[in-house]
Amino acid sequence: MNVYDFDKTIYDGDASLDFWKYSVKKQPLLVAYLPYQIFAAILFKSKVISRKEFKQRFFSFLKSVRSLDLSAFWDQHQCKIKKWYQEQKKESDLIISASPEFILKEMTDRLQVSLMGTKMDEKTGKIIGENCRGEEKVRRFKKEYQSTSIDEFYSDSKSDTPLKELARKAFLVNKNQLTPWD
Repeated sequence: MNVYDFDKTIYDGDASLDFWKYSVKKQPLLVAYLPYQIFAAILFKSKVISRKEFKQRFFSFLKSVRSLDLSAFWDQHQCKIKKWYQEQKKESDLIISASPEFILKEMTDRLQVSLMGTKMDEKTGKIIGENCRGEEKVRRFKKEYQSTSIDEFYSDSKSDTPLKELARKAFLVNKNQLTPWD
């Protein structure tokens, strides 16, 4: 099994930010959440609130989203799936991401690969359980896939070192450049 991070790894950008921008274009009044989101970012950067709390505050805009049209969102953003990934993709691949599962699911269904992401209430932005990041990725992978080994692991971030340690081979991704990660 090959395992991939999503944002900035196989996807050129951050799907959560792209979804926020898409939502604001569809419903311009959602921009009213921006001061609250910026304040939450300042609190997070100042270590006043946790990453989980920041993420929940950021996604609080979901309370005002009239319709989650993720199919239309991915119709516009599927082109950001990197070509190198499309060329080597296998049905046995697992995408494991800190991004909310409800945002990525449509895309991973289109790619016909498995998904493990942050579980979030799509109506409130509240995280169910823990943010799927760092050690949490390892915990969730081991729980779901027990004795399955990771042949190759790909990520753009050293925060994924705990998952990299489970892989036979690992690669750091910078744009479209893959570098062995020892």
